[in-house]
Amino acid sequence: MVEAVLIDLFSLPAHLQSNIQGLLRNTLETIEKCSSVPSPFVYVMCCQRQESERNGEEESLLPALTDFQSLKMRLEVVCSLTTAAALYTIKQRLDEKDLSIIKVILPSLRKDLMKVYIDHLFTAVYRFEFEGLQVASDCKNLQRVEPRSEGQALPLQDVALIRSEIQTYLGSLPSLKGELTILRSSLIPDDIFLHGFTTRTGGISYIPTLSSCNLFSSSKRRDPQVVVKENLRRLANAAGFNPETFHRVKTDHANAVYIMGKTEPDSYDGIVTNQKGVTIAAPGADCIPVLFADPVRKACGAAHSGWKGTLLGVSMATVNAMISEYGCNVKDILVVLGPSVGPCCYKLPHESAKEFHRIGPKCVRQFDSVCPYIDIRRATRILLESGGILPENIQDDSVTDQNQNITLCTACHPDKFYSHFRDGANFGTQIGFISIKD
Repeated sequence: MVEAVLIDLFSLPAHLQSNIQGLLRNTLETIEKCSSVPSPFVYVMCCQRQESERNGEEESLLPALTDFQSLKMRLEVVCSLTTAAALYTIKQRLDEKDLSIIKVILPSLRKDLMKVYIDHLFTAVYRFEFEGLQVASDCKNLQRVEPRSEGQALPLQDVALIRSEIQTYLGSLPSLKGELTILRSSLIPDDIFLHGFTTRTGGISYIPTLSSCNLFSSSKRRDPQVVVKENLRRLANAAGFNPETFHRVKTDHANAVYIMGKTEPDSYDGIVTNQKGVTIAAPGADCIPVLFADPVRKACGAAHSGWKGTLLGVSMATVNAMISEYGCNVKDILVVLGPSVGPCCYKLPHESAKEFHRIGPKCVRQFDSVCPYIDIRRATRILLESGGILPENIQDDSVTDQNQNITLCTACHPDKFYSHFRDGANFGTQIGFISIKD
């Protein structure tokens, strides 16, 4: 069932206001008659022509809107300078109401363009259907493209213009929840490496569980890739790395490691490099983003270590890749565990807890319960030390100086971090990143 209707009047020229009113009236009548109760939310998207006409467009449509009392509380006119701005504003309205099934009523000549905007600004969470809006033949100024056969894509230059418009608009948005904050470890020498762990502040993601510096997009979440890309751009500016040479692990909750420069696997939870100026990163939203640095051989690594990856030894797999590929000495490698869910909050079924108990009894609290509390950080430290990493070369929550402790519990600090455990399926993601300075 359609939950919202978007009527696209954006490119209809201002001199056809009377025709626009007729079109809108007919369209609203159809919605009112054919929709089930309650009526769907309706958004009318139109162009804000000039600063002096900020409210002119909306006012000109009022005569067509006043007759539809059943839609009155569910109808909104959105006037913006660009299609990207108007559509992103409407997306915010949809997300506020958790709406996902949208009918788009628009001139047929706008359909292919609108699909490109939607592909960039929305994810697979949303479902769209399209219906034609008949316009008068003298609509000369209607944004249009040459007719194409079914399934033929827009010209690349048109797509590039749309991307540029979207990026410019998103880049103009203010940061949310305060300034962008990066946590750094004193263990990693900053004269050789650039590194850090992000928090949730300083980005543009507005959905509560994703707000604000979410750095991961998927088909199951409402933050599109273009928003994540803008958040990453802001992080790169603040941290001082190039977002064009940024590589994030393709998580599989396993122990595969990608050696930068070799054939990239389809999925992997560890990545290592000795290339200068290349930033590598691992995500975390309860799972541990782990950073590795060898200041002697000038090599680094990043790993994503959840409970499955921890048991499979992804951290030592990353260490071993640095040793085998770059000739690193295990005693030179520094390891920092980033923000992750702590044993204060994280539980697993008893069968899984047994595996952690075998690594070390102190990795499990209330072992006899149905769902014991698990310390994946302690388990990671034990496995690293067993593999030859020096205890003093590991930084995690065993550090007593809280000013230096960056392995904070993500679930316990909703103001600082995202947490899948705490926030559910539509959760945000922070990262740990590292690169070798030029």
